[in-house]
Amino acid sequence: MYLKKISLFNYKNFSEANFEFDSKINCFVGKNGIGKTNVLDAIYHLSYGKSYFNPLAVQNIKHNEEFFVIDGEFEKDERSEQIVCSLKKGQKKILKRNGKQYDKFSDHIGFIPLVIISPADRDLIVEGSETRRKFIDSVISQLDSTYLQQLIQYQKIISQRNALLKYFAINHVFENTTLIIYNEQLHSLGHSIFEKRKQFLEDFIPIFNKHHQSITGNEETVQIVYESQLHEKDLMTLFENNLAKDRVLHYTSTGIHKDDLSFEIENHPIKKFGSQGQQKSLLIALKLAQFEFVKKQSKQNPILLFDDIFDKLDEFRVGKIIEMVNNDDFGQLFISDTHPERTESVIKSMHKSYKIFQL
Repeated sequence: MYLKKISLFNYKNFSEANFEFDSKINCFVGKNGIGKTNVLDAIYHLSYGKSYFNPLAVQNIKHNEEFFVIDGEFEKDERSEQIVCSLKKGQKKILKRNGKQYDKFSDHIGFIPLVIISPADRDLIVEGSETRRKFIDSVISQLDSTYLQQLIQYQKIISQRNALLKYFAINHVFENTTLIIYNEQLHSLGHSIFEKRKQFLEDFIPIFNKHHQSITGNEETVQIVYESQLHEKDLMTLFENNLAKDRVLHYTSTGIHKDDLSFEIENHPIKKFGSQGQQKSLLIALKLAQFEFVKKQSKQNPILLFDDIFDKLDEFRVGKIIEMVNNDDFGQLFISDTHPERTESVIKSMHKSYKIFQL
């Protein structure tokens, strides 16, 4: 599978732009702020139906314009697939495949497997638990539509339970029957989501360790630890034990929506004790493991986006990344970089067909 061409209209800094791609390697080079990352984000948009960098969809429309359109043509299973994502101010975003509009964006997730590696990934280390949960959920959801629907349903019921807790507080009342109904629904959904997350990490962490050891030359030891309240107690027990707390807080303080990943180096938090290079090695290994995991499960090569990853990495780490990518296990690759000479030197060492786009 690969992206043959893409057209952008009023997307971020582009009024109109058209690109035809090589099936192997494509590089966008130019100064900062010229739009290299925006092209990669448009490609991401066609896979996930949203931006990787800006969750506010309307802010992806070019200034002083009313809409944006991203139109991409893919080659998949020897068939041409057209994916179009568009948004007009004041209206809902639209996602179409071969001219037919999706009723739910979630129905599209996984159709175009894609992995992005970007400096923005540092949020996985420095931001809160929600960012790391989203990483787990995005990987599993690409491969398991049932999981995605369970997650959507769980989040909907959590919102309803929170609204009920607020109603109780505002009106100085309490009625346990409806709360128990929500608890039972969340227990069933939450247990299934927890088991799938646990199984995913059992399969994923050995792949991650392999890539991390390769990138660092076996000189660093890192751990990924899955933190969940469900390791100790089931959700019904947790809800019962935390009822008084939830009534004071007016929201649900326990459940799989509080799960987290702990990234550690030599058994210490990498956020505090890891250098910038060590943190970046962990993040790249994390994403390369995502690539391999999705490839194994989906039996197709995801598109791989490298957004300015060569910045702040030493020559050894860059060499290891190129060594891993420079084989037939990888499909189509997109790279953005501010240094044209460095980019050309790197891709020539791969001995594959390529295109360079000077922006």
